[in-house]
Amino acid sequence: MSGPSTASDTPITDPRQLAAVMASGEKPRDAWRIGTEHEKFGFQLDDLRPPTFEGERGIEALLKGLTRFGWAPYAEHGRVIALTRDDASVTLEPAGQLELSGGQLQSIHETCKEVGTHLREVREVAEELQLGFLGMGFQPKWRRDEMPWMPKDRYKIMRAYMPKVGDLGLDMMTRTCTVQVNLDYASEADMVKKFRVSLALQPIATALFADSPFTEGKPNGYLSYRSHIWTDTDPDRTGMLDFVFEEGFGYERYVDYLLDVPMYFSHRDDEYIDCSGKSFRKFLKGELDVLPGALPTLRDWNDHMTTAFPEVRLKKFLEMRGADGGPWGRLCALPAFWVGLLYDDAALDAAWDLVKNFSMEERHALRDGVPKHALKLPFRGSTVRELARQALQISAAGLARRAVHNSKGVDESRFLEPLIEIVEAGKTPAERKLELFHGEWHGSVDPLFCEYSY
Repeated sequence: MSGPSTASDTPITDPRQLAAVMASGEKPRDAWRIGTEHEKFGFQLDDLRPPTFEGERGIEALLKGLTRFGWAPYAEHGRVIALTRDDASVTLEPAGQLELSGGQLQSIHETCKEVGTHLREVREVAEELQLGFLGMGFQPKWRRDEMPWMPKDRYKIMRAYMPKVGDLGLDMMTRTCTVQVNLDYASEADMVKKFRVSLALQPIATALFADSPFTEGKPNGYLSYRSHIWTDTDPDRTGMLDFVFEEGFGYERYVDYLLDVPMYFSHRDDEYIDCSGKSFRKFLKGELDVLPGALPTLRDWNDHMTTAFPEVRLKKFLEMRGADGGPWGRLCALPAFWVGLLYDDAALDAAWDLVKNFSMEERHALRDGVPKHALKLPFRGSTVRELARQALQISAAGLARRAVHNSKGVDESRFLEPLIEIVEAGKTPAERKLELFHGEWHGSVDPLFCEYSY
C-alpha cells in the first residue's frame, strides 16, 4: 500500500483537475517505463513467526540495516517506516510485509537486476537478524490474530473501517502478498484499450501466478486464496469495473467511479485525519464534517486514488493487480507478461481480439472461478489453460518485436519461461505445493519456509 502522496497541496477548485491528473500520465512511446512492485512475508528462522516492528530482530531494525546500501530512511512519529533510493522505495504493508516499489525502468532486464539486487540486500541484513523472507500470495501458517501491526497511522484508520464493509479485509491487510507492474499509456484512447485488455486478462494472470493454497497450516480449498479475499474485502472499491468496457469510457468516467469510492483519510500537517466512509464529492464542496470548510488538494486526490483496489487501477499509469507473490523468477515474469501484451501494437491488437467478445458474465465467471480452479477453470469449451497459452504466445511475440536484448543478445521473452512451464505442465505453483504437503512434507507447511524462501 502506498505512503503519503508527494503531490501538490494546491486546492482543487475545478473538478476537471481530477481527470487532468490522469491525463498528465500520458507519455510518448520512447518514454514508457516499467515499474514493478512486490511484497514478501518476513519470518523468524527459529520459530517461523512474523517479526514485530520493534526489537533487535524487528522490521524497523531491518529497515535501518538496509540504509547501509544507500537507502534513506523515512520516519513517522520518529519511527522508520520506509526507505527511499533514487525513484524506488521500500515500504511496509500492515503486518510488516516488506514491499519494494521499484524504479521506472526501460526493460525487463533492468527490472530483474533491480529485483535481484534488492533481494540480496534484504538477505544480507535479514541473516544478521536471523530472519528469512518468503514469496507467496497468502501467509500459510499464522492466524490473523498472530500477525503484528505496523505503527502507521493510515493503517489504524483502515483497520477500524475494514470490518464494517467486508469479512476478509483484515486478512487482505495482514496476510496477503502480491506482485504487480505499473505501465504507461500514450493517450486517453491508448489507456482505454490497455485498460480493457488488461482487465479482461487479469484472471489469466491470477491463474498463472496462483500460489496461496494454505490457511493456518492446512489447505484452504483455493489455489489463489489471496484473489478470493478481494471478493469479500470492500465492494465499494474492488472488482472488475464493468463500466470500463462501456462506450465513452475515459478519464472522466474513472473519476466518477473514484468519487463514489468512500474515503479513508486526509493527510494534513503530517497527521492522518480519519475520513473513513466519507464522500469525496462532499469534500469537493467543502462539506466534509471532519474538515469543515476545507477543500481537497491534489495531494488528497492522489492519496484517494490509492485507496481504490480494483483488479486494474488507473492513476498516472495502469497497475496490474491480479497476481500472487512468488519466487524471484516469477517476479520478473509478471512485468514481462504485461509488457509483451501492452507495449507492442501488434500484440495489443491480438490481445484485444482475444478478449473483445467476452461478455460481462464471462469476465465475471473468469474472475470468480480462477481463485479456486486456476488453469483448470472451464471456458468456452476449453479451459483457462488454453487462454493462458494464447496470451503467452501473444506476449512472447510482443517481447520479441520489442527486441530489447541483454549483453548476451537474449531478448525479454526469456522471462516468460516460468509461466510457459506452468502452462505446459498444467500445474500452478499452488498445486505443486499441495502435492508436497500431501507427500514429502507429511501434512506440514513448515518446510516451505525453508524450501521457498528468498
